[in-house]
Amino acid sequence: MSTRREARERALGLCYEVEVRDVDLEQLLAELPATPDAYAVDLARGVAAQRDELDALLGKFSEHWAVDRMPAVDRAILRIGCYELQQGEIPAPVVISEAVELAKQYSTKDSGRFVNGLLARIADELGKPAV
Repeated sequence: MSTRREARERALGLCYEVEVRDVDLEQLLAELPATPDAYAVDLARGVAAQRDELDALLGKFSEHWAVDRMPAVDRAILRIGCYELQQGEIPAPVVISEAVELAKQYSTKDSGRFVNGLLARIADELGKPAV
């Protein structure tokens, strides 16, 4: 059993691959040699099911950035973060911190700040303050 952090990392890989390869998530999961952790699959399925809604939320709060112009890795991280914030199971500061760590590890040097600011605004909008 993996940790939630590892599951988020795996979900990031799944969400990124779905977008870059332009394949259906279920098709991608069927092609994998081993089934990912249940939480990773739940996150990826939730993001896939709510992608348009998540992108609308991201677009509403991203200043001077169209969602389709964001780096694909950042989009995937932000979608996962938004999805987790909407679910409400995990405290907003934890969701944001985990997303920032993924951005620092897998994206540009400025992505951590971008992800932090955007998810904090969204958390406030959802009534789940980041602090």
